[in-house]
Amino acid sequence: MAAPFRTFAGKLFCGSCRVVHAGVRSRIAISSPSCLSSFRSYNAGSEDKSTHFGFETVPEGQKAEKVYKVFESVAQKYDVMNDAMSMGIHRFWKDALLHIMNPQPGARLLDTAGGTGDISFRFLDYVRSQRDRQERRSVRSSQTVSWQEISDSYVSDETEPVESRAVVCDINKEMLNVGKQKAEDLGYTSGLSWVVGDAEELPFDDDLFDIYTIAFGIRNVTHIEQALQEAHRVLKPGGRFMCLEFSKVSNPLLSSLYDAYSFQVIPVLGEVIAGDWKSYQYLVESIRRFPDQETFKAMIEEAGFFRVQYFNLTGGVVAIHSGFKL
Repeated sequence: MAAPFRTFAGKLFCGSCRVVHAGVRSRIAISSPSCLSSFRSYNAGSEDKSTHFGFETVPEGQKAEKVYKVFESVAQKYDVMNDAMSMGIHRFWKDALLHIMNPQPGARLLDTAGGTGDISFRFLDYVRSQRDRQERRSVRSSQTVSWQEISDSYVSDETEPVESRAVVCDINKEMLNVGKQKAEDLGYTSGLSWVVGDAEELPFDDDLFDIYTIAFGIRNVTHIEQALQEAHRVLKPGGRFMCLEFSKVSNPLLSSLYDAYSFQVIPVLGEVIAGDWKSYQYLVESIRRFPDQETFKAMIEEAGFFRVQYFNLTGGVVAIHSGFKL
Protein backbone atom coordinates (compact mmCIF):
# COMPACT_ATOMS: atom_id res chain seq x y z
CA MET A 1 0.00 0.00 0.00
CA ALA A 2 1.26 3.47 -0.88
CA ALA A 3 2.64 5.50 1.99
CA PRO A 4 0.73 8.70 2.83
CA PHE A 5 2.03 11.86 1.30
CA ARG A 6 0.25 14.97 2.49
CA THR A 7 2.84 17.75 2.32
CA PHE A 8 2.35 18.38 -1.36
CA ALA A 9 -1.28 17.29 -1.62
CA GLY A 10 -2.56 20.82 -2.02
CA LYS A 11 -0.27 21.44 -4.96
CA LEU A 12 -0.80 18.18 -6.79
CA PHE A 13 -4.41 18.54 -7.98
CA CYS A 14 -5.80 15.80 -5.76
CA GLY A 15 -3.98 14.46 -3.31
CA SER A 16 30.49 20.02 -25.42
CA CYS A 17 32.36 17.09 -24.06
CA ARG A 18 32.04 13.87 -22.10
CA VAL A 19 33.07 14.19 -18.47
CA VAL A 20 35.23 11.35 -17.22
CA HIS A 21 36.12 11.60 -13.54
CA ALA A 22 37.36 9.27 -10.82
CA GLY A 23 35.09 6.25 -10.63
CA VAL A 24 34.09 6.18 -14.28
CA ARG A 25 34.69 2.75 -15.70
CA SER A 26 36.78 1.97 -18.75
CA ARG A 27 33.69 0.93 -20.69
CA ILE A 28 32.62 4.59 -20.65
CA ALA A 29 29.93 6.05 -22.73
CA ILE A 30 28.44 5.29 -26.06
CA SER A 31 28.28 8.16 -28.49
CA SER A 32 25.65 7.21 -31.02
CA PRO A 33 22.69 4.85 -31.46
CA SER A 34 24.77 2.72 -33.82
CA CYS A 35 26.88 1.74 -30.80
CA LEU A 36 23.95 0.47 -28.78
CA SER A 37 24.06 -3.20 -29.71
CA SER A 38 27.79 -3.55 -29.08
CA PHE A 39 27.60 -1.60 -25.82
CA ARG A 40 25.59 -4.31 -24.04
CA SER A 41 27.17 -7.71 -24.25
CA TYR A 42 24.12 -9.41 -22.76
CA ASN A 43 22.06 -8.25 -25.74
CA ALA A 44 23.37 -11.03 -28.01
CA GLY A 45 20.52 -12.64 -29.88
CA SER A 46 18.12 -9.83 -29.00
CA GLU A 47 16.93 -9.65 -32.59
CA ASP A 48 15.23 -13.01 -31.92
CA LYS A 49 13.31 -11.61 -28.95
CA SER A 50 10.56 -9.02 -29.05
CA THR A 51 9.53 -6.18 -26.77
CA HIS A 52 7.14 -3.25 -26.86
CA PHE A 53 7.77 0.19 -28.29
CA GLY A 54 4.60 1.90 -27.17
CA PHE A 55 1.83 -0.34 -28.49
CA GLU A 56 4.07 -1.63 -31.27
CA THR A 57 5.94 -4.93 -30.97
CA VAL A 58 9.56 -4.68 -32.13
CA PRO A 59 12.72 -6.80 -31.89
CA GLU A 60 14.57 -6.09 -28.64
CA GLY A 61 17.65 -4.96 -30.55
CA GLN A 62 15.68 -2.14 -32.21
CA LYS A 63 13.99 -0.56 -29.20
CA ALA A 64 17.00 1.36 -27.87
CA GLU A 65 17.63 2.97 -31.24
CA LYS A 66 13.97 3.88 -31.66
CA VAL A 67 13.87 5.47 -28.19
CA TYR A 68 17.11 7.30 -28.94
CA LYS A 69 15.55 8.81 -32.06
CA VAL A 70 12.43 9.88 -30.14
CA PHE A 71 14.42 11.93 -27.63
CA GLU A 72 16.86 13.18 -30.25
CA SER A 73 13.84 14.54 -32.09
CA VAL A 74 12.19 16.23 -29.09
CA ALA A 75 15.29 17.39 -27.18
CA GLN A 76 15.08 21.08 -28.12
CA LYS A 77 11.40 21.33 -27.11
CA TYR A 78 11.49 18.78 -24.28
CA ASP A 79 11.18 21.23 -21.37
CA VAL A 80 8.54 23.34 -23.11
CA MET A 81 6.49 20.23 -23.83
CA ASN A 82 6.77 19.07 -20.21
CA ASP A 83 5.17 22.33 -19.12
CA ALA A 84 2.50 22.15 -21.81
CA MET A 85 1.59 18.48 -21.31
CA SER A 86 1.37 18.65 -17.52
CA MET A 87 0.20 22.26 -17.29
CA GLY A 88 3.28 22.88 -15.16
CA ILE A 89 2.46 20.19 -12.59
CA HIS A 90 5.64 18.24 -13.42
CA ARG A 91 7.54 20.90 -11.47
CA PHE A 92 5.62 20.02 -8.29
CA TRP A 93 6.18 16.29 -8.91
CA LYS A 94 9.93 16.89 -9.11
CA ASP A 95 9.85 19.10 -6.02
CA ALA A 96 8.03 16.27 -4.23
CA LEU A 97 10.81 13.87 -5.23
CA LEU A 98 13.41 16.13 -3.61
CA HIS A 99 11.27 16.66 -0.53
CA ILE A 100 11.00 12.90 0.03
CA MET A 101 14.69 12.39 -0.80
CA ASN A 102 15.79 15.11 1.66
CA PRO A 103 19.48 14.94 0.60
CA GLN A 104 22.10 16.28 2.97
CA PRO A 105 25.25 18.30 2.16
CA GLY A 106 28.03 16.08 0.83
CA ALA A 107 25.69 13.60 -0.89
CA ARG A 108 26.59 12.25 -4.34
CA LEU A 109 23.71 11.85 -6.79
CA LEU A 110 23.51 9.82 -9.97
CA ASP A 111 20.68 11.27 -12.06
CA THR A 112 20.11 8.50 -14.61
CA ALA A 113 18.20 9.35 -17.79
CA GLY A 114 18.70 12.86 -16.41
CA GLY A 115 18.25 14.51 -19.78
CA THR A 116 18.07 18.26 -19.41
CA GLY A 117 19.07 18.26 -15.74
CA ASP A 118 15.88 19.19 -13.88
CA ILE A 119 16.42 16.72 -11.03
CA SER A 120 20.12 17.53 -10.63
CA PHE A 121 19.46 21.27 -10.52
CA ARG A 122 16.87 20.76 -7.80
CA PHE A 123 19.25 18.48 -5.92
CA LEU A 124 22.03 21.08 -5.91
CA ASP A 125 19.62 23.82 -4.84
CA TYR A 126 18.25 21.64 -2.05
CA VAL A 127 21.61 20.62 -0.54
CA ARG A 128 22.89 24.19 -0.73
CA SER A 129 19.77 25.33 1.09
CA GLN A 130 20.36 22.63 3.70
CA ARG A 131 23.99 23.70 4.12
CA ASP A 132 22.99 27.36 4.52
CA ARG A 133 20.39 26.38 7.11
CA GLN A 134 22.97 24.37 9.05
CA GLU A 135 25.40 27.29 8.97
CA ARG A 136 22.78 29.72 10.27
CA ARG A 137 21.89 27.28 13.03
CA SER A 138 25.57 26.96 13.90
CA VAL A 139 25.95 30.77 14.10
CA ARG A 140 22.98 31.07 16.44
CA SER A 141 24.23 28.30 18.70
CA SER A 142 27.73 29.83 18.82
CA GLN A 143 26.44 32.97 20.50
CA THR A 144 26.54 31.18 23.87
CA VAL A 145 29.38 28.68 23.87
CA SER A 146 32.06 27.51 26.27
CA TRP A 147 35.81 27.94 25.72
CA GLN A 148 36.03 24.22 24.97
CA GLU A 149 33.42 24.51 22.24
CA ILE A 150 35.30 27.49 20.75
CA SER A 151 38.50 25.41 20.73
CA ASP A 152 36.72 22.48 19.10
CA SER A 153 35.29 24.76 16.44
CA TYR A 154 38.78 25.82 15.32
CA VAL A 155 39.71 22.17 14.83
CA SER A 156 36.53 21.40 12.87
CA ASP A 157 36.97 24.51 10.71
CA GLU A 158 40.24 23.10 9.41
CA THR A 159 38.33 20.35 7.60
CA GLU A 160 36.64 21.53 4.41
CA PRO A 161 33.08 20.25 4.00
CA VAL A 162 32.61 17.64 1.28
CA GLU A 163 30.96 19.16 -1.78
CA SER A 164 27.73 17.63 -3.00
CA ARG A 165 27.92 16.42 -6.56
CA ALA A 166 25.36 15.43 -9.18
CA VAL A 167 26.18 13.36 -12.24
CA VAL A 168 23.65 13.57 -15.06
CA CYS A 169 23.86 10.35 -17.06
CA ASP A 170 21.82 9.95 -20.24
CA ILE A 171 22.11 7.80 -23.35
CA ASN A 172 21.12 10.70 -25.59
CA LYS A 173 23.74 13.33 -26.42
CA GLU A 174 21.18 15.81 -27.72
CA MET A 175 19.34 15.81 -24.40
CA LEU A 176 22.62 16.31 -22.52
CA ASN A 177 23.61 19.19 -24.81
CA VAL A 178 20.33 20.93 -24.02
CA GLY A 179 20.90 20.30 -20.31
CA LYS A 180 24.45 21.66 -20.35
CA GLN A 181 23.31 24.82 -22.09
CA LYS A 182 20.51 25.22 -19.56
CA ALA A 183 22.96 24.74 -16.68
CA GLU A 184 25.17 27.48 -18.12
CA ASP A 185 22.20 29.82 -18.54
CA LEU A 186 21.02 29.18 -14.96
CA GLY A 187 24.48 29.59 -13.44
CA TYR A 188 25.20 26.02 -12.31
CA THR A 189 28.98 26.10 -12.59
CA SER A 190 30.14 23.59 -9.96
CA GLY A 191 29.16 20.24 -8.51
CA LEU A 192 27.72 19.01 -11.80
CA SER A 193 28.97 16.50 -14.38
CA TRP A 194 27.47 15.22 -17.64
CA VAL A 195 28.11 11.67 -18.84
CA VAL A 196 26.80 9.78 -21.86
CA GLY A 197 25.79 6.35 -20.62
CA ASP A 198 23.22 3.57 -20.73
CA ALA A 199 20.97 2.87 -17.73
CA GLU A 200 21.31 -0.84 -18.49
CA GLU A 201 25.11 -0.79 -18.22
CA LEU A 202 26.23 2.25 -16.27
CA PRO A 203 29.84 3.38 -16.83
CA PHE A 204 30.63 3.71 -13.11
CA ASP A 205 32.32 1.65 -10.43
CA ASP A 206 30.41 -0.24 -7.75
CA ASP A 207 29.29 1.43 -4.50
CA LEU A 208 29.91 4.97 -5.73
CA PHE A 209 26.74 7.05 -5.16
CA ASP A 210 24.58 7.93 -2.17
CA ILE A 211 21.42 8.47 -4.21
CA TYR A 212 20.25 7.16 -7.59
CA THR A 213 17.33 8.84 -9.33
CA ILE A 214 15.58 8.11 -12.59
CA ALA A 215 12.69 10.43 -13.48
CA PHE A 216 10.36 9.63 -16.38
CA GLY A 217 13.05 7.43 -17.89
CA ILE A 218 12.85 3.84 -16.73
CA ARG A 219 9.80 3.01 -18.82
CA ASN A 220 11.90 3.70 -21.93
CA VAL A 221 14.64 1.14 -21.24
CA THR A 222 14.49 -2.23 -22.95
CA HIS A 223 15.25 -4.33 -19.84
CA ILE A 224 13.86 -2.69 -16.70
CA GLU A 225 15.24 -5.48 -14.49
CA GLN A 226 18.75 -4.84 -15.80
CA ALA A 227 18.47 -1.10 -15.12
CA LEU A 228 17.36 -1.82 -11.55
CA GLN A 229 20.29 -4.17 -11.00
CA GLU A 230 22.68 -1.50 -12.28
CA ALA A 231 21.13 1.04 -9.91
CA HIS A 232 21.74 -1.36 -7.03
CA ARG A 233 25.33 -1.98 -8.13
CA VAL A 234 26.45 1.67 -8.27
CA LEU A 235 24.82 2.69 -4.98
CA LYS A 236 26.83 2.61 -1.76
CA PRO A 237 25.55 0.39 1.05
CA GLY A 238 22.83 2.49 2.65
CA GLY A 239 22.27 4.31 -0.64
CA ARG A 240 18.80 5.19 -1.85
CA PHE A 241 17.04 4.37 -5.12
CA MET A 242 14.31 6.78 -6.19
CA CYS A 243 12.16 6.63 -9.30
CA LEU A 244 9.62 9.21 -10.45
CA GLU A 245 7.46 7.74 -13.19
CA PHE A 246 3.99 7.79 -14.69
CA SER A 247 1.85 5.09 -13.14
CA LYS A 248 -1.70 3.78 -12.89
CA VAL A 249 -4.69 5.92 -11.89
CA SER A 250 -7.07 4.09 -9.57
CA ASN A 251 -10.08 6.44 -9.70
CA PRO A 252 -12.28 5.42 -12.68
CA LEU A 253 -13.47 8.95 -13.45
CA LEU A 254 -9.98 10.45 -13.26
CA SER A 255 -8.66 7.53 -15.32
CA SER A 256 -11.17 8.21 -18.11
CA LEU A 257 -10.37 11.91 -18.19
CA TYR A 258 -6.64 11.16 -18.11
CA ASP A 259 -6.89 8.70 -21.02
CA ALA A 260 -8.90 11.16 -23.09
CA TYR A 261 -6.41 13.94 -22.44
CA SER A 262 -3.41 11.69 -23.10
CA PHE A 263 -4.51 10.25 -26.42
CA GLN A 264 -6.46 13.19 -27.85
CA VAL A 265 -4.51 16.22 -26.61
CA ILE A 266 -0.86 15.33 -25.94
CA PRO A 267 0.00 14.16 -29.49
CA VAL A 268 -1.64 17.31 -30.85
CA LEU A 269 0.50 19.44 -28.51
CA GLY A 270 3.52 17.50 -29.72
CA GLU A 271 2.71 18.35 -33.32
CA VAL A 272 1.96 22.02 -32.63
CA ILE A 273 4.87 22.76 -30.27
CA ALA A 274 7.57 20.27 -31.28
CA GLY A 275 6.44 19.37 -34.79
CA ASP A 276 6.42 15.70 -33.79
CA TRP A 277 3.15 13.82 -33.38
CA LYS A 278 4.65 10.31 -33.46
CA SER A 279 7.15 10.80 -30.63
CA TYR A 280 4.46 12.01 -28.24
CA GLN A 281 2.08 9.27 -29.35
CA TYR A 282 4.84 6.83 -28.35
CA LEU A 283 5.32 8.55 -24.98
CA VAL A 284 1.60 8.24 -24.20
CA GLU A 285 1.58 4.58 -25.23
CA SER A 286 4.74 3.80 -23.23
CA ILE A 287 3.02 5.07 -20.08
CA ARG A 288 0.20 2.57 -20.58
CA ARG A 289 2.69 -0.30 -21.00
CA PHE A 290 4.57 0.47 -17.77
CA PRO A 291 3.85 -1.77 -14.74
CA ASP A 292 1.47 -0.56 -12.05
CA GLN A 293 2.67 0.61 -8.65
CA GLU A 294 2.61 -2.76 -6.87
CA THR A 295 4.18 -4.67 -9.76
CA PHE A 296 7.01 -2.17 -10.06
CA LYS A 297 7.51 -2.25 -6.29
CA ALA A 298 7.98 -6.02 -6.51
CA MET A 299 10.51 -5.58 -9.34
CA ILE A 300 12.55 -3.16 -7.21
CA GLU A 301 12.54 -5.64 -4.33
CA GLU A 302 13.59 -8.42 -6.68
CA ALA A 303 16.63 -6.31 -7.66
CA GLY A 304 17.80 -6.43 -4.04
CA PHE A 305 16.38 -3.24 -2.52
CA PHE A 306 14.81 -3.09 0.94
CA ARG A 307 12.19 -0.88 2.59
CA VAL A 308 10.58 -0.31 -0.81
CA GLN A 309 7.57 1.97 -0.79
CA TYR A 310 5.77 4.30 -3.14
CA PHE A 311 3.93 7.60 -3.00
CA ASN A 312 1.08 8.32 -5.40
CA LEU A 313 0.82 11.87 -6.72
CA THR A 314 -2.14 13.42 -8.53
CA GLY A 315 -4.27 10.35 -7.95
CA GLY A 316 -1.66 7.95 -9.28
CA VAL A 317 -0.91 9.78 -12.52
CA VAL A 318 2.67 9.55 -11.29
CA ALA A 319 4.29 7.64 -8.45
CA ILE A 320 7.56 7.97 -6.58
CA HIS A 321 9.14 4.62 -5.68
CA SER A 322 11.88 4.48 -3.06
CA GLY A 323 14.15 1.70 -1.82
CA PHE A 324 17.46 1.25 0.00
CA LYS A 325 20.56 -0.84 -0.66
CA LEU A 326 21.62 -2.49 2.59
